[in-house]
Amino acid sequence: MRHNFEAQRRETFDTFRDMPKGQRLPDRAPVDFLFLPEEDDARYDALSKALRAKGFDVTRDDDLLVATQTVQIKPEAIWEAERTATEIALGFDFYPDGWDLGVEE
Repeated sequence: MRHNFEAQRRETFDTFRDMPKGQRLPDRAPVDFLFLPEEDDARYDALSKALRAKGFDVTRDDDLLVATQTVQIKPEAIWEAERTATEIALGFDFYPDGWDLGVEE
């Protein structure tokens, strides 16, 4: 089944459209892009290496793989990073499970 990038893009832009008016967001922040494996024998290490090569920090929490990148907090910038990470993840049989603002340490 082909991934519907346009639907994924709409969800990201809708997140911003649906925010309460006046909600303050940082100019830049880490954003966590979440991915789940489609197979039991998922290639976490290979996907992590590919994501790191594109500038993402990668962590794993049980089955969930989290790719983090600090970006401008605007829908266009988040979508650009989200699409890049998703294209890589799909190549390793992982599928996107959303994103959220990460916590800067």
